[in-house]
Amino acid sequence: MGFSQILFSWTAIIPVIVLLYYFFRKKYTDQTVSSTLFWSEIMQETRVSPYLKHLQKNALLYLQLLALILLVLALMNPYVKKSTIAGAQTIFIVDTSAAMLAGKEQSTFDTHKKEMLSLVNQLDGRPVTLITTGNTPKAILQQETNTKVIEKAIQELQVTYETDQMNKALDVAQAFVGDTPTSIYVFTDALDKKHLPMEKDTVKWLVKGSAKDLTNIAITRFAATTDGQSTMALVQLQNDTDREQKVTLSLQTVKGNEITTESVTLPPNEAVTKTFKDLPLENTLTAKITANDDYVVDNSQTVLLQTATSKVVVDQSMHQLIQKGFQTINSGVKIVPSLQVADNQDATVVTNQTALLEKMDKPIVLFGRDDVKKVEATGEVTITSDALFAFSELKDIYISAVYPGFDGYKTIASVGDQPFIQRSPEGDIVILADIADTDWPLHPSFPLFLWSAEQQLSESIGSLGIFAPNEQRAVALAQGDWSVYSQDDEFLSSITNGLLTAPIKPGIYTARSNNEEKRFIVQLQAQERVIEKGTSYTLGELQDNGKEEISKTSLVPWLILIILVLLVLEWEVQRRRGFTN
Repeated sequence: MGFSQILFSWTAIIPVIVLLYYFFRKKYTDQTVSSTLFWSEIMQETRVSPYLKHLQKNALLYLQLLALILLVLALMNPYVKKSTIAGAQTIFIVDTSAAMLAGKEQSTFDTHKKEMLSLVNQLDGRPVTLITTGNTPKAILQQETNTKVIEKAIQELQVTYETDQMNKALDVAQAFVGDTPTSIYVFTDALDKKHLPMEKDTVKWLVKGSAKDLTNIAITRFAATTDGQSTMALVQLQNDTDREQKVTLSLQTVKGNEITTESVTLPPNEAVTKTFKDLPLENTLTAKITANDDYVVDNSQTVLLQTATSKVVVDQSMHQLIQKGFQTINSGVKIVPSLQVADNQDATVVTNQTALLEKMDKPIVLFGRDDVKKVEATGEVTITSDALFAFSELKDIYISAVYPGFDGYKTIASVGDQPFIQRSPEGDIVILADIADTDWPLHPSFPLFLWSAEQQLSESIGSLGIFAPNEQRAVALAQGDWSVYSQDDEFLSSITNGLLTAPIKPGIYTARSNNEEKRFIVQLQAQERVIEKGTSYTLGELQDNGKEEISKTSLVPWLILIILVLLVLEWEVQRRRGFTN
């Protein structure tokens, strides 16, 4: 505490003058009254509460002296010192990954939000930039000085469950620094010092990590498969603590009904794998553990049994553009001799061998035909509303010849009056033309069509697969209005131009149009199933102002308020005694 106007200390003589006035004021003469009628009562009250009687008699003097002393202090302008953030501007980088939900009494994320709100009081008018992490870091605030706006933005922050991608957020922060002395606060769980860019000496880094004693037990892997009669599942559990842990593992249906439950003992800092066989047939399985740890988000995981991606095999007799096209889309595509194609029953096959339509267990892509002769084609290419053409409209394609179509197959694209692309009742995709008879490979729609065909046949037609939280991905959907709904049938978002943005919370979701729906899973990424030991430290000093700055908060408003209260009390004392006494 200090005084900025010490010159006014001379006014302390005022209460001294008032005190002297009370000493030398005119006093009343004691008058003896020849009556002792009330003497005993008065003396009894005086002996019982002598200090209270004294205070009542001199209350006005004490109140006036106190008011004058406070007035003198107000003239001297007292203040209290308060430390403020160093630098000319401040940047907050906030980790919004799922790992920030770990914590004991409260999550690391909530702890950081409270710390940020306390730092707002130390800004002293400095601008604030608020950046959140993720695959695409966002600058929630840019050079904001309004305290209320800053506090509101901090309070509205939410965990997005994305992997933090801290390097991207640090690069965004560097763009706001320039040559301005800056304090950058990084609110995360753990950050290695070597990841901080230390090229500029105008930056002071303050890393705020999570607690160091957090414990975690996680489901690190969950897979399930079916042979059409029963289901087999594999669950891997990881104990990241230094003690043996006992957990309860259960497998549940999509409605939460338990299929099986088992108690598992996990050795310290080790992984345990459990296998379950002969489970009932289910399209969706969820593994959950009940454990005594500080991070519950990774205690469950869900799989769709029909989302297992198969390999793709291309007939060696196919045109080079088809082979290269599929290999560009999927690096795991294999080129197989024509005589060996039929041996790949577990793969998605691309061929022109019509006989394989009946021989293969899985739907195939038939490019051309080897059982009939092609005929001349004329006219423009027209398409129907099918998921295959979500990204490839087949405009301005020239086709000189096509093969006859299959009876009973659905025609989804035509050349004039002749079928061009068909879909079989079993899901086979048939392109009734040779690449040499068309200029299709010269158009952008060709690789997009190959991608759509690979996506539809490699994955179940009833699901869209697995997404990371908040992931944006192009999906092959039929034309129409598609929306995303939660498991509780709550509308979440719309799918625009085939681009689906996954919800932020892990779980099962549904993409739905008027006539069709496809399920998909949002799954926590592997990096978010590990809790790192928290780290907090400070690096760098600002050359011009390396120490914390001090702000002065005046106490004058509070002193004035107290003086006004004292004046009211003086008036009340005087009123009760009577203004003529």
